[in-house]
Amino acid sequence: MASSGSDWTRFGWDARRSNDDPGATGITAANLSSLNRQQVRLPGTVDSSAIYLHGVSIHGAAHDAFFVTTTYGITLAIDASTGRILWRWTPPRYSRWVGSAQITTATPVADPSRRWIYAASPDGRIQKLSVATGRAVWRRSITKLPSREKIAASLNLESGHVIATTGGYVGDAPPYQGHVAVLSARSGRLLHVWNSLCSNLHRLLVPARCPASDSAIWGRAGAVVAPGSGRLLVATGNGPWDGRTNWGDAVLVLSSRARLVGNYTPVDTAQLNASDTDLGSTSPVYLTSRLIAQGGKDGKIRLLSLVRLRGARPHKGRELQIVATPSGAELFTAPAVWRSGKRVWLIAADGGATQAWSLRGGRLHPVWSRGNPGTSPVVAGGLLWVYDPGGGLRVYRPASGTLLATLSAGPGHWNSPIVADGRVALPEGDANDHATSGVLDIWRLPKTQ
Repeated sequence: MASSGSDWTRFGWDARRSNDDPGATGITAANLSSLNRQQVRLPGTVDSSAIYLHGVSIHGAAHDAFFVTTTYGITLAIDASTGRILWRWTPPRYSRWVGSAQITTATPVADPSRRWIYAASPDGRIQKLSVATGRAVWRRSITKLPSREKIAASLNLESGHVIATTGGYVGDAPPYQGHVAVLSARSGRLLHVWNSLCSNLHRLLVPARCPASDSAIWGRAGAVVAPGSGRLLVATGNGPWDGRTNWGDAVLVLSSRARLVGNYTPVDTAQLNASDTDLGSTSPVYLTSRLIAQGGKDGKIRLLSLVRLRGARPHKGRELQIVATPSGAELFTAPAVWRSGKRVWLIAADGGATQAWSLRGGRLHPVWSRGNPGTSPVVAGGLLWVYDPGGGLRVYRPASGTLLATLSAGPGHWNSPIVADGRVALPEGDANDHATSGVLDIWRLPKTQ
């Protein structure tokens, strides 16, 4: 089997969530048809993505391993070559929420040392787990009310800091506030907090003590790290906006110490809030050092200038461009930003279609569109991988949208694939089914390749 020995350490491949691995994966258009699928039975649904570390020591032996977290917080290490579960970590008091609506859909993140991973659980905690044994080194709460504040978005890590965000549960039952929590990866100490409501208070809030509720930070990519600066890009859902301490339906730029240094909200922010049309149904998309894109439930993708967002004073409107989502539907996924030579591409999927744009002259130009729905697209090894939540994993040429193959897979929700070392991993299932069993699909090239 072809092996490039590359890791996939987090949702979206890198800290800026590009969903673009430019390296060779061993899988090409020529050998796609030879992939063989194994279905690994799991003690829960993984409504997110796997991460992958090659050649790590687990229980004293070297393994290529996938790591996943189920909706009820069980984190697993899975042998990528055999599908065998190598270790299982279960949160304390797991029985208190298992089978309930209290869940997490966060993808874990691996430490650069490759000795630790950081995972979320429905009790509102982040834990540091040993890659070698699955033992918890520390556990830290990032919410005062885990029954209301959900860790939905994937974890990120930058410069020794674990970055997590909170949102609400289906139905938006108050009180809760979206916030960003920055923890020390070494010790688990909570270093910085930024609250999207009552943002003048830089600590974890008892939600009922803030007069405002909601403003979830729940996009699949969570907090996006801008390269070089270490600044964090987040987007919020419904909630009041006053441009001072309440930042519902907004894009926010935070310093690495979680202080507000830039912001944007649409001119119709009040209408978005009133109609439950979250701007932050997806996270900001980092395109260049000057440009980001922001999707939303209103079926729009807004091209924004980071320069225009600078400063704590409120910024309304002044978008550079607005284009429709692939089918005009709500956008809940994390688009891919593919860099091919000097060209930058934006590739997005929604509930009705998949589309690619090329960024030229500071504007998005449509290149191709296909009437196939998808979750968060991934470009890996020069191929575009898009999971259809109705079932099936499609593989395209990213420059043309030519369909190369459809791999058999069951239905799901927000699940998305990763591709590394001649293997593809894709969880199936929907968190809203509240199941205590699930499936991880693993496709591999034959060992002779």
